[in-house]
Amino acid sequence: MEGAALWQGTALAGILFWIVSSSYLGVTRKLRSFLQPWVSHHVETGIPIILQIQSHRLGFLDVFFSGLSCVVSVPFYTAFLPLLFWTGHGKLARQMTLLMAFCDYFGNCVKDVVSAPRPASPPVRRVTATKDEEDNALEYGLPSSHTLNTVCLSGYLLHYILIHTQIQVAYVNFIGLALACLLVALIGLGRIYLGMHSLVDVLGGLFLGLGILALWLTVDEYIDSFVVSGQNVTSFWAALSFLLLFAYPTPELPTPSFEYHTAFNGVALGIVAGLQQTYHQFHHDSVPRLFSPELTIPVFVGRMLLGIPTILVVKFCSKALAKWTLPVVSNTLGIPIKSTAYIPTLKGSFKAKNTDKLKQGGYLQKLFSQHEAFDVDTGIRFLQYAGLAWSVVDLVPSLFSYLSL
Repeated sequence: MEGAALWQGTALAGILFWIVSSSYLGVTRKLRSFLQPWVSHHVETGIPIILQIQSHRLGFLDVFFSGLSCVVSVPFYTAFLPLLFWTGHGKLARQMTLLMAFCDYFGNCVKDVVSAPRPASPPVRRVTATKDEEDNALEYGLPSSHTLNTVCLSGYLLHYILIHTQIQVAYVNFIGLALACLLVALIGLGRIYLGMHSLVDVLGGLFLGLGILALWLTVDEYIDSFVVSGQNVTSFWAALSFLLLFAYPTPELPTPSFEYHTAFNGVALGIVAGLQQTYHQFHHDSVPRLFSPELTIPVFVGRMLLGIPTILVVKFCSKALAKWTLPVVSNTLGIPIKSTAYIPTLKGSFKAKNTDKLKQGGYLQKLFSQHEAFDVDTGIRFLQYAGLAWSVVDLVPSLFSYLSL
């Protein structure tokens, strides 16, 4: 118990020290001044390559690469991972979820540290077939998140299948690896063809993805063991999630990247908190899996028909509860807040409206008064997705058990 508390406290203290020291030393600004010119130069000089690829324009290719991008996008994984939990593949589902959260955080951190542009459009033709793609186009370029996520998740999925099916046939391993490489190549080519990324962005996503995958394959069993049977797991993860919100670098200009990270940060916390309560009931290695006599296709369809509406209701309720409680708590503590989207009455700075009150407040109020008003939407989004993820592994499986699904 003492050993666990010691390393957890050390880890959190290390992150806190990094937040303070990097802010004081201006680490993000210095890294950007070094990396941004180099990356921007390669983005600009890579435009002829993009135009050459786009010269083979076909309507079929627009549809194919747009559809492929949707299949490996964050919204797709958000919809797919709950189904993986409900098919009985709990270990794979939690590993893929936490790996996705790590990829999303690290990749978006790099994007906003470098703050390098995407290829200029025009002359590049940019194809944004969905609202998600339109939002992606507002982010910075390096690295390509689609490429990075595809490398990590397809690589880990291949590793998991080969290890847990104990396939020893060499040609099967080769075919699996070839298919994973083909998928990564098509995603990278598609991001260039769609005008969303330059070659340097895709290569950056490829190499960063390989590095993250190699790291994850060395620590995945330790992380899984800690999540399902460790000590102080929920409290540690909650503190970690909170600190990671502040450790995120400030981009040169605002982008949606921080919003994406906040959502998946909340998902990771919700999954971990829920597993701590229900692992031995619903997510251990002996639970029935899809296509087994206990979990047939009709039963799984019933799970989807019950589970998907339930998690959407929980997401809505979590958002409503957070929109009510967070402003009350912030006002009580004298923390200056604003809302850019969720609460119209808080648009603009709370700080400016409460200057006299803050001057008369205590230490905590004066401390926060030195900071620009916090965007309460961050907390709302975080709690909203934490509630959704918790319901995936706790509430919904409890309903399955109650209804014998």
